Amino acid sequence: MSLFPWFLFVHVLGAIAAFGPTFSSSIIGKMGGAESQHANFAVRVNRELARQRILPLAVLQGITGVGLIVTGNVDVMRAGWLMVAIVLYAIALGFAFGVQTPTAKKIIEMTSTPPPPPPPGTAPSGPPPELRALIERARLGGMFLAGLVAAIVFLMVVKPF
Repeated sequence: MSLFPWFLFVHVLGAIAAFGPTFSSSIIGKMGGAESQHANFAVRVNRELARQRILPLAVLQGITGVGLIVTGNVDVMRAGWLMVAIVLYAIALGFAFGVQTPTAKKIIEMTSTPPPPPPPGTAPSGPPPELRALIERARLGGMFLAGLVAAIVFLMVVKPF
């Protein structure tokens, strides 16, 4: 019996479970940003989704992908679409672990304690510039990762070259 169908099943199911939640992260973040008392919770929810589900299953994608290549006798050098997808996958993993994860941790640290009250007679000024910059980095990073995931799925389904 060939292991290819089993690797394919786990690969597709893993992709759905891993990357489905990433397309909801922007909604969670936007809602948390709209209600500052819930911002820390929203970031922690997104961080836990990444830590418990998205990142481990993203790594599993690489393992099952290798299983598909081996059991399907795929000549990677002749499948340009697959080479590009593998490079995009490596970029996505590196960015997720090296940029997004530390950024989320910093945001959580900065929002875990309430800011000091403004001086009497002054209006609150909003989050500090450093926090705003981190939030923007996380937002843009999330868009970048979602774009990479969409590109990889396109390459896997369409196999354009």
